[in-house]
Amino acid sequence: MVRIKRGNVASKRRKKYLRFTKGFVGVNSKLAVLAGEQMKQSLNFAYIGRRLKKRDFRRFWIYRINAASRARLNIYSIFIGCLRNISIFLDRKVLSLIAFNDLSVFNLIERKSRLSPLFISKKRELTKMTL
Repeated sequence: MVRIKRGNVASKRRKKYLRFTKGFVGVNSKLAVLAGEQMKQSLNFAYIGRRLKKRDFRRFWIYRINAASRARLNIYSIFIGCLRNISIFLDRKVLSLIAFNDLSVFNLIERKSRLSPLFISKKRELTKMTL
């Protein structure tokens, strides 16, 4: 009988783990079992990080819009609600860029939002805020 050499698939898998974890600290880049666990964990953290990055950027855009609208004696939630009410559908990323780079355009948008019936009904809250 002819001798059969085994383990092609397993050795390829182990090599794949070790190639991926090259540069990791300690035995996480030397032993195939630990390298496989570390690879799964690092890919999971990368997935989570991509979600967190989206969340952080959205929060950053809201901070910018809120700061710009409070400088004009308005509140972020009322400002966004008024924009939706008068059918101006700009997303937060674009609004924050406008607020940061082009104040004249943001002033125009903010003045338009004050024409909304929602703003007129919420005017009392804004006067309390300024006092």
